[in-house]
Amino acid sequence: MSENYKIFTHRSCEFFPCHAGADSDNFNCLFCYCPLYALGRRCGGNFVYTDDGIKDCTNCLVPHIPKNYAYITSRYRDILEMVQLQDKQPQKSPPQPTRS
Repeated sequence: MSENYKIFTHRSCEFFPCHAGADSDNFNCLFCYCPLYALGRRCGGNFVYTDDGIKDCTNCLVPHIPKNYAYITSRYRDILEMVQLQDKQPQKSPPQPTRS
């Protein structure tokens, strides 16, 4: 079986490559929005928190390195566990998307 599904490079994207110093010949856009962002400090990437408390992943290439596909997908269980814990806590209802 081919492993082509593990990498996608969007060279025509106006932001490509979206990280300074990235190897544009070996850049995976598949996880453009990193699924591990939600794990906060537990994501395993190279990030900092801004003074405003925002997670800044500008210097992180973890989701964009093709060989990290298995690492990213191996962390889905951690994301699921985090969501399940959050769902047990009473919270305000999140905003709902507009439906046409």
